[in-house]
Amino acid sequence: MPINSEVALDQWLRYQFIRDNGHADFVRKADVCNNFFAGQQWNPNDLALLQAQKRPALTINKILSTISNVLGEQIEQRSDISFQPRSGAPVETATTLTKVFRQISDANQLEWLRSDMFCDGIISSRGFLDVRLDFTDSMTGEVRITRMNPKNVLIDPDAEDYDPDTWNDVMATKWVTWQDIEMLYGSADAEVLKNRGDSFFAYGYDSIERDRDRFGSMYNNGYYAGPWDQSAVTRNIRVIERQCKKLTRLKHFVDVKTGDMRPIPDTWDKQKIAMVAQQYGLGQTTKLVKRIYWTVTADNVELHSAWSPYKYFTLVPYFPYFRHGRTIGLVENLLGPQEYLNKVTSQELHVINTTANSGWIVQTGKLLNMSIEELEQRGAETGLVAEVEGPAGEALTKIAPNQTPQGLDRFSYKAEEYIKSISGVSDYQTGNAREDVSAKAVALNQNRGAMNNAKPMDSMHRTDYILARNILAIVQEYYSEPRIMNIVSNRITGDQEELKVNQPDPATGTITNDLTIGEYDVVVSSTPTRETLEDSQFEQAISLRELGIQLPDEVLIENSRLNKRADIIKTMRAESESTEAQYAAQLAKLQAEMELAKIKADSARIEADALLKKAKAAEVQQKTQQDAQGDPTAQIEAQAKMQQSAQDLRISALEAQQAAAQREDEMRLTMQELEQKLLAAEQLHDQKMRHKDEEHAVAMKVKKEQAAAKPKPTKEKAK
Repeated sequence: MPINSEVALDQWLRYQFIRDNGHADFVRKADVCNNFFAGQQWNPNDLALLQAQKRPALTINKILSTISNVLGEQIEQRSDISFQPRSGAPVETATTLTKVFRQISDANQLEWLRSDMFCDGIISSRGFLDVRLDFTDSMTGEVRITRMNPKNVLIDPDAEDYDPDTWNDVMATKWVTWQDIEMLYGSADAEVLKNRGDSFFAYGYDSIERDRDRFGSMYNNGYYAGPWDQSAVTRNIRVIERQCKKLTRLKHFVDVKTGDMRPIPDTWDKQKIAMVAQQYGLGQTTKLVKRIYWTVTADNVELHSAWSPYKYFTLVPYFPYFRHGRTIGLVENLLGPQEYLNKVTSQELHVINTTANSGWIVQTGKLLNMSIEELEQRGAETGLVAEVEGPAGEALTKIAPNQTPQGLDRFSYKAEEYIKSISGVSDYQTGNAREDVSAKAVALNQNRGAMNNAKPMDSMHRTDYILARNILAIVQEYYSEPRIMNIVSNRITGDQEELKVNQPDPATGTITNDLTIGEYDVVVSSTPTRETLEDSQFEQAISLRELGIQLPDEVLIENSRLNKRADIIKTMRAESESTEAQYAAQLAKLQAEMELAKIKADSARIEADALLKKAKAAEVQQKTQQDAQGDPTAQIEAQAKMQQSAQDLRISALEAQQAAAQREDEMRLTMQELEQKLLAAEQLHDQKMRHKDEEHAVAMKVKKEQAAAKPKPTKEKAK
């Protein structure tokens, strides 16, 4: 039978201990903070008393706008997760793991989950995500990330560190239907819990607690008098999950070279362990370790009890401020100033109301056209006419109202300033700075004001690290079979990349992109959102263009805020790959080559002229020297050599000039051919466009003729 009172009792006692030693206090604080954020900021008893006294009770919800600014700042800053190889791990595998994490993030809509978790933490001081394998869509399992209600997560009261890896246990409770029980744990458990009512649960009201965070409100102050709904949609079964660490002896593989140890899976038999140890040269040892044990109960029914398949707790926490086990949010420190603002503002309105209707003094029997009760109700009306007997100032006199206390409006101003200073959200952060302040000063104050929320953002990065670490452990443990994933490499153009992991290569006998090997470090970097990043990148690209750096046009289009950027980029790519564009590119290339050849030819001419001048100068100098020596034979020989050298130089210069001219002619002919091809391509393109226009005109004409040929409905004349 699934009933196990001993295990369920131990589970319930631990739940009670954690609930009564800190968690109940947190739930009460979270309820108050959530109510203040939602605008429910008056105590019900105080509100009823004020209504009975006909005094105003205003709610000026400054917490909502203040916290919304902090939430917007988090949305503007996203985290980029990557993995770096460690201990000789392949760099290519680290890059693949980064892409796999991106695919998991997109599949789970992680950006929105992070924003919701951040909102939970800022308001209630705690936020949680749950990371585990899900087999709904895949038999091999996929990483599934869900957001948990922080009021339903019970933390080890003896824990004092941010990282859950240092906690001894953690519990989570949730409400499910009997069909959920049958699907997850079996039909026997579902049958036992299916038809239980309030009186049949062993642990009383806490098993069927009705005050929950849902779309619906609590049932009639906690008690439902009507017939109980036995349909499958009613979530009336409370499930308690506990993940705790227990000491156990576990076998490990040991790398004899490096000393690294890895636990051996429980499902491996002796033959497989021996084969792996012999193949990779590993040793074996038994070590006493802390291992996670997972127990799930519903009332006195044991649903699951076994060792956890995960290396870490599945829950990932977020605490904006953390001080040795104490979590602090932003809203709880704004409760006092917000109450102060509401009460002071309501009192201001009350003073104004009492000033307008301060009361009357009436002599007995002197009021003729109305009774005392009517005067009490209508005494503040505009244009009231009261008929009295005797002198008006004696029979009916208005009581002089108290003067409005001087400086009363300063109290509400001080309350708003308290909220700004405590939250760190100034007028510069909300965009309400004075108009006479320069834009540079506003930007500097905004940048400085962002430092007030640096710690909550840093805690978010720490949570991102823990999340990536847990996902990495699950991927390396259970993403061991060949998989094919589609990853969007460019969200603007919609370009996709097909990623194959754990693919065996028959040629080499190895596995390509083996995710199970190696150790990797998690790198968390902060990046702005796509819109903010695009604005910054676009401004920088324009600046580089103005400096003369020729960036591709696609860079400017991709980082702009134009509508249909993807279509524009695709059109540009199609035009760049067309026949006309190719001919134009070749023509531009030939023009550049022709310019280069012309420059080289001019340089060759200049060099040849310089050589001729140099030869003539040398000939004149030699002739002068020979004339001075007076040797006729030597003079004749030298003159002949000089003439021969000059002739050779002239021939070389002439050949260079002829080669340059020939190259120019060839380039000119090639350019003419390309121009003719380009002209023919343009004519062909124009001809196609004319044909399309003609076809469109013919189609429109046919539609008009068909429409004209249809019989028109006749209208009956009105009688």
